Amino acid sequence: MTTTTHATTPPHPGTPELHPQGLPRPGRTLVMGVVNVTPDSFSDGGLSFAADAAVAHGLALLEQGADIVDVGGESTRPGAARPPVEEELRRVLPVVRELAAAGAIVSVDTMRAEVAARALDAGARLVNDVSGGLADPAMLPLVARAGTPYVMMHWRGHSAGMQANARYDDVVGDVLDELRLRIEAALEAGIGPGRLIIDPGLGFAKAPEHNWELLGRLGAVRALGHPVLVGASRKSFLGHLLADRTTGQPRPPRQRDAATTAVSVLAAAQGVWCLRVHDVASTLDAVRVTARWGMEAEASAPSPLGG
Repeated sequence: MTTTTHATTPPHPGTPELHPQGLPRPGRTLVMGVVNVTPDSFSDGGLSFAADAAVAHGLALLEQGADIVDVGGESTRPGAARPPVEEELRRVLPVVRELAAAGAIVSVDTMRAEVAARALDAGARLVNDVSGGLADPAMLPLVARAGTPYVMMHWRGHSAGMQANARYDDVVGDVLDELRLRIEAALEAGIGPGRLIIDPGLGFAKAPEHNWELLGRLGAVRALGHPVLVGASRKSFLGHLLADRTTGQPRPPRQRDAATTAVSVLAAAQGVWCLRVHDVASTLDAVRVTARWGMEAEASAPSPLGG
């Protein structure tokens, strides 16, 4: 199947031109706030594991201006073990239900079709599947039937062993080729092209240098013709870059927000659709500044007709 492509130059830097159907269009890169309902999150160590704490955190992200809140009940940090499906449902459903009732646009972060279906019934409005449909063959048909926007990420296996798969001849070319295959599978399953979102999978089966190469070539990812979500927030490649000069120890996750904001500015300037982050307030400020700067840059650019 031939994948339909679209224009890949945004109207001005910081304003993505591709938007999934049924989601906000604020004239800037969107901000997705992370709600981890897990006991072993790499970023916060399980601070939002209890349902009431997770709901409170999600409401706080909304107050900070999050466009979407992403609720997940399975840790995908390297080496993490998978919870049983019943446990994932127990973690996720009350949080999705409460946040949706409060007016949030909720994304469910899951690789399981059953969890996705139950979360959609509870009020979620999009599915964020880090496996791109590879972990559960029922996922793509479920999303097609539901008619919901769908984030499909580049993925090479579950967390317990994924870093062993961080081997590439050309990481950008290989990731693009593998994403094309998943896009074709999604379209063949009946998912509308206007509902597909792609994610290059920073940190998933990627060594630090692979993440930097992908960030440097986001234009090539956008050229696949679908909105792009980037999830760099607090990830280990930032910790390695900012390692302690004396000990060599990576900077701890909760001390990587300034670096995350820098990545957010640069990604927004390249026209990505959405940034998945832990610190919503600083990211929202960053993308608003980036969009406003882009408007001025466009206004002051010489006319191509010489007028």
